Amino acid sequence: MKKAISRFILHIAGWKVICTIPDLEKCVICVAPHTSNWDFILGKLAYLSLGRFAGFLIKKDWFFFPFNVIFKSMGGVPVDRDRKTDLVDQIAQQFKIRKRFSVAITPEATRKRNPNWKMGFYYIALKAEVPIVLAYLDYKKKEIGLTEIFYPTGDEQTDLKKIKEFYRNKNGRFPERFAIE
Repeated sequence: MKKAISRFILHIAGWKVICTIPDLEKCVICVAPHTSNWDFILGKLAYLSLGRFAGFLIKKDWFFFPFNVIFKSMGGVPVDRDRKTDLVDQIAQQFKIRKRFSVAITPEATRKRNPNWKMGFYYIALKAEVPIVLAYLDYKKKEIGLTEIFYPTGDEQTDLKKIKEFYRNKNGRFPERFAIE
């Protein structure tokens, strides 16, 4: 039911979903560009339209009643960005103990222009020994894609350069807010 409703909503809104990767049991989903709150809604609808479920990291500031109940039921994991915590270890542990687990993370960690991407998505995948699915939202094409699987090597600089290159021609809702360099 969720799958059909999600497909219908995306169709009515004129969006298409392109998915060329299998339904992985475990992965980190790197989602960019992230320039609008609509990215979350569209991304969630796209993933549900494929019959898949993924958790997501979200600022703890959003976890107040009634939103905390809603976000938790949708797979939300609150993140306190003011504290240095072992979030990478906590999320990597979830991969170890669950049979199926996917988590979507926006590397920019903000809707503002930020060429200095946060590397949590990368470290989580590396530590949990899971692939990174490169997912994008392209507002110019009205296209949401999950088209590449990236396996982190541990060479952070080289890997990040390759990942950012994948997103080079993707268009956020507010293109001026998206930066890869």
